[in-house]
Amino acid sequence: MSVSEEQVKVALSKVMDPELKRSLVELGMVRNVRIQGDEVAFTLALTVPGCPLKDQIVAQAREAVLALEGVREVKIELTQMTEEERRGIGLGGIGQPGTAESFNRIRHVVAVMSGKGGVGKSLVSALLAVALRREGYPVGVLDADITGPSIPKMFGLRGTPLMGPLGIVPAETGTGIKVMSINLLLPEEDEAVIWRGPLISSAIRQFWGDVFWGDLDWLVVDLPPGTSDAALTVMQALPLSGVVLVSSPQDLAEMVVRKAARMARAMQVPLLGLIENMSYFVCPDSGKRYDIFGPSRGEEMAWRIGVPFLGRLPLDPRISELCDSGRVEEYPAETFLSVAQALARSAPEPRLSPLRPR
Repeated sequence: MSVSEEQVKVALSKVMDPELKRSLVELGMVRNVRIQGDEVAFTLALTVPGCPLKDQIVAQAREAVLALEGVREVKIELTQMTEEERRGIGLGGIGQPGTAESFNRIRHVVAVMSGKGGVGKSLVSALLAVALRREGYPVGVLDADITGPSIPKMFGLRGTPLMGPLGIVPAETGTGIKVMSINLLLPEEDEAVIWRGPLISSAIRQFWGDVFWGDLDWLVVDLPPGTSDAALTVMQALPLSGVVLVSSPQDLAEMVVRKAARMARAMQVPLLGLIENMSYFVCPDSGKRYDIFGPSRGEEMAWRIGVPFLGRLPLDPRISELCDSGRVEEYPAETFLSVAQALARSAPEPRLSPLRPR
C-alpha cells in the first residue's frame, strides 16, 4: 500500500527548524510532494541561502519520511524562500539595510567568542575596547549577549538611548566608547529577556543597522557563549573582520573553544587569535604567582587550533571591583595594549560574510 501525501506531511510536521523551533510544515518549507510506489520526493525551501544547518534539516526530514511504512527511498530537492515568504513567517528581509546602516562608517568589526560561559568573554570585550580607545581609536561595543548582557554595568551606563534623526543613538562611556545593549532598553537592569532565537537575531540585526554608530575604527561585538542563534546571526549578517577567541587554562575550556573555532571556519570568518583569561594570580602581599586553574595552556592551545596567541589576563580582584562599580575603564590592562596593537596590525578590512546575500 502506497503512502499518502498527507502521511508525508504529518511525518515532516514533527521535524523542527533548529533555529526557529517551528516545524518544517508550519513554516511552509515543504513543497511539491511526489509519490511513486515506494519512493517519496519533495522540495525543501530553506529560510536563508547557504543555510549552515541545511545538512541537519535534510537528514532529519529524510529520516522522518523513511520511518513511514512502505517508504524505501526519499529524494529531497533544495530551494530557498523568497523575501515575501520570509516576511510571512516573521523573519523580514535578509541583507536589507537598517535606517542608520548607510550612514555608519565602521572600519573593523571584531567578534569576541568563547564557546563556553564563565571564561570572562564580556570582560575581554570590554578591556579590548578600552585598550583600543587608549590607542586613540574611535571604538564601539555591540552587546550581542541579548539574554545575559553585562557590558552596560561594567561601563556604568544606565538610561534609555535617545532616538536621533538617523537612528538610535548609542550610549557613550566616560572615555567616549559607544555602547549598545538590550539592558539599556529595559525598565530594570535585572529584568529577564525571555526570547526565542528569531527575536534574538532580530535584535542583533537592529543593533547593527538601526543604531547610528557614526565613524568608528573598531566595533567590538560581545557574543554569548555557544555556537547557536546569536553567533550565527553575527557571522552571517555583520561584515566581520574576524573573531577573537577567549579561553581559560582548564582542559574543558579548550574543548569548547575548539567548537567555536570550527564554527568560525565553517562560516569562513577569519580567526584573529586567542586570549587566555584567568591565567594566573599574583599574591598582593608576596608578589608570588599562582596558577589557580592549573598551568597555562594558552600558547599550546592556540598552536593546536592554528591561531596566534594574543596574551594572558590574570585573575585580579581589582577587575571584579571595577566592573561591579562601573569603572572598567580605570583598569590598567597593560597586557591589552599589546593585544590592541597586534589586532591593529593584523586585522583585515571588513568584508561581508560569504553566506550573506548581495
